[in-house]
Amino acid sequence: MFGLARRRRPRVLFLPTASGDKADYLFTFYRELAGVDCDPRHLLLFERTTEDPAAVIAAQDVVVVGGGNTANMLAIWRLHGVDRALRDAYDAGTVLTGWSAGMLCWFEGGITDSFTPELGPLRDGLGLLKGSACPHYDSEERRAGVFAREIAAGLPAGIALDDGVAALYEEGRLKEVVSPRADGRAFLVDGSGERRLDVRLLG
Repeated sequence: MFGLARRRRPRVLFLPTASGDKADYLFTFYRELAGVDCDPRHLLLFERTTEDPAAVIAAQDVVVVGGGNTANMLAIWRLHGVDRALRDAYDAGTVLTGWSAGMLCWFEGGITDSFTPELGPLRDGLGLLKGSACPHYDSEERRAGVFAREIAAGLPAGIALDDGVAALYEEGRLKEVVSPRADGRAFLVDGSGERRLDVRLLG
């Protein structure tokens, strides 16, 4: 991820909005980056400071979005103009990444537990990437069935990733899929079913 950034020592911003800006999530972010040659910071929206979120986001090389409730996160982002700031950052070449809610949010829609533990469709993602997405494809057994059902009901076709698997998009197109897991899987899913993607193993 850092190798894709514009600077050798990237400025890395964490957005913990989906978890309600929980303090323990912030602690985990800074702990994981301890000793990494980067300049980390975070942006809180539930206890917003006087900082301009758009200015903070524009100054970053990498934006990392954490997991949690995707629908709540998108609503808060739109209230504070973060959605527009992320679009501008994307156009300027900032690396946008994340997991769970932070994977789903970049697409037009996808599968979420934001509304019910039984899973359902989210149809108002940021749309920076075309199609839909489904994280946690291997760790929640109902994901595959719900994704197939919702695509049949009109959700755009999309990508499904096991936990610990990352998909790299450049200029809106899928470039490769990587994982440190030898058994990590990724699929393109449409009305005809799943098509397994090649996954490059990270050393």
